[in-house]
Amino acid sequence: MLKQILHPQTCADCRQCCLFDCYDVWNTPVIVPELRMKIQKLLPDAEFLSAGTESYRFKIHPDGDSFACPLLHPETGCLLGEEKPFDCQIFPFRMMHLHDSTVIAISPLCDALTEYSLKFLLDFVKTELAEKLFLYAEQHPDVVHVYDPLYPVLLWKPLKF
Repeated sequence: MLKQILHPQTCADCRQCCLFDCYDVWNTPVIVPELRMKIQKLLPDAEFLSAGTESYRFKIHPDGDSFACPLLHPETGCLLGEEKPFDCQIFPFRMMHLHDSTVIAISPLCDALTEYSLKFLLDFVKTELAEKLFLYAEQHPDVVHVYDPLYPVLLWKPLKF
């Protein structure tokens, strides 16, 4: 989804989005039910916690201060390949709730995007992603995270009442 701006090798070399510390548990990917079944076939010992009304997160047992996503294979990357969770497919962009809106924000953790201006990223989001992201968020509201003020907002859409 983001190959136009992030080369797959750049992401494979970094993997920052697959690593978490004990304060980042909220940032682990939201897993929809269909994907959970696929993951359980790949990782039969995986444990899950509810992440809303229909979705899940991995139950994490940190071994120290940080941990990697259970789907991260140290040599080959994500065990799910192109079928990875939505949060992973769109990283470093994040869907978040801010006041009465759903927003597309950008993670400050992705160094690869520092070569682009915010205007370029905004234009990219508007033309390539916004419609898909807002539609997915409407269909799967559990993927919309609580807003974190460290994430600059690129685009917002008022919630429907």
